[in-house]
Amino acid sequence: MTVQKLITYDVFDTNGKILDNEQKLKINITNESGNYLIHKDILRHQINQKQGTVSTKTRAEVRGGGRKPWRQKGTGRARAGSNRSPLWKGGGVIFGPKPNKKNLKMNQKERQLALRTLIYNKWKNISVIDNLELLANNPNTKVFYDFCKNFNINLNQNLLIVVPEKTLSLKLSTRNLKNVELISAANLNTLSLLKAKQIIVTPLAIKLIKETFCD
Repeated sequence: MTVQKLITYDVFDTNGKILDNEQKLKINITNESGNYLIHKDILRHQINQKQGTVSTKTRAEVRGGGRKPWRQKGTGRARAGSNRSPLWKGGGVIFGPKPNKKNLKMNQKERQLALRTLIYNKWKNISVIDNLELLANNPNTKVFYDFCKNFNINLNQNLLIVVPEKTLSLKLSTRNLKNVELISAANLNTLSLLKAKQIIVTPLAIKLIKETFCD
């Protein structure tokens, strides 16, 4: 059964001052299957990220072994037909892995429901900050570091920044910080949300999230 939840956020400017405009997010989630869909979507991300290029050679593909090592009878040794048998050192591999690309498919409505459920589960970790894209007119990691310090953001924990569109200056200002991930609202996914301990969203990004995942 689908239940509608309402989340209300205070909006801050980049200096930490609370602005007048509150942001409200109405999302539909299911109490029964929501967490299962989150698990399924995370599994889909992990499986689809696998390259599937691992490979081993069978006895037919290993070079050599065309001549019988010794005659069948009379030597006192065990019979052998090839020195590239899987039982020999340097031989082929029995039932070894072969290149194989796996894909776990998931319906679009299921993916959206999983994302909405995770957003609701993490609403206490989300902060809404306006004009974040204009924080650094020029690429400057120190400016972003001071901004995080002003908001008591712990950069030793994973931080997810959701913006309507990634600007070059913000991208260059955050790329040297190992625990910071910058993502556009259209590319928001459950894996990035699940890893994040702290989430920063802009009002324009919330609007895009509503249009893309909640309507």
